Amino acid sequence: MLCLGEPLVDLICERPVGSLTEADTFVPHFGGAVANVALLSARAGARVALAAGAGADEWGRWLANKLDRAGVDLSHFKLIEDMQTPLAVTTLDQLGEPSFRIYGESRATVVNALWGGVEEAVAASGGLFISTGTLVGQAEREVTMRARDLALALDHPVIFDPNLRLHRWNSRTDAIASANACVPGAMLVRVNAAEARLLTGEDDLERAALALRKAGARNVVISDRLRGAMLRGKIRLDVPVVPARVVSRIGAGNALTATLLARLQITGYYEPAIAAALKDAMADSARACERWGACD
Repeated sequence: MLCLGEPLVDLICERPVGSLTEADTFVPHFGGAVANVALLSARAGARVALAAGAGADEWGRWLANKLDRAGVDLSHFKLIEDMQTPLAVTTLDQLGEPSFRIYGESRATVVNALWGGVEEAVAASGGLFISTGTLVGQAEREVTMRARDLALALDHPVIFDPNLRLHRWNSRTDAIASANACVPGAMLVRVNAAEARLLTGEDDLERAALALRKAGARNVVISDRLRGAMLRGKIRLDVPVVPARVVSRIGAGNALTATLLARLQITGYYEPAIAAALKDAMADSARACERWGACD
């Protein structure tokens, strides 16, 4: 599974605070949505490659070492000179909801990683995992959509998790349109309830799932913090919420996606594996809420 997306360092204050000014210490944790999914999938036994990069600095090498130790293929991962590895200074409130302050900007790391070789990278993979994180900048959007088009042309499964962060976009309309452009042909679209409503304009999650399927997704998984998860596709399944003693919600959705992706890859992208894995995926998401970093 070829995954497109940048890692970063989460510097987390490991106690609830009302604001950054109340924080005293910060502990480094592996971060970045797609990178989290890649690392957790590899730990679960999947064969995963991450196309991305980081700065050629100590933090970049720290991230690369974490990925390598987890078994992620780094053939398309680059340490880039004159780039500062992004750091996310992170605080959490009493409910475990995070607030991020990003220092250091990525410089189209997916473009650097796949420059001149996107065709070979996609052809050599069994499937493709993408999010909107590499759709914000024009150059990375072109590479991401080129990889998607190539994967679909080769009949390789595409898994899409929007992980939509509207504050990164100049336009809400562009964000939604860019995300919806990745839905047609996807084997799996994995969204949370807020993203499902945003992408479809439907408040009712059943109607949102139907809209995503009509838009071309073969399977849709929608997770809701209060209601659990629903799968709509060839198989229809509902899984309840798994209780957790929440300390941090950082990466809970990444953990859910990682379990589904890993099961798909391990089974040769056998679609019923999504249903078979959904209960475990919800449990893994709950356990992620009980630790400070998604990949701890």
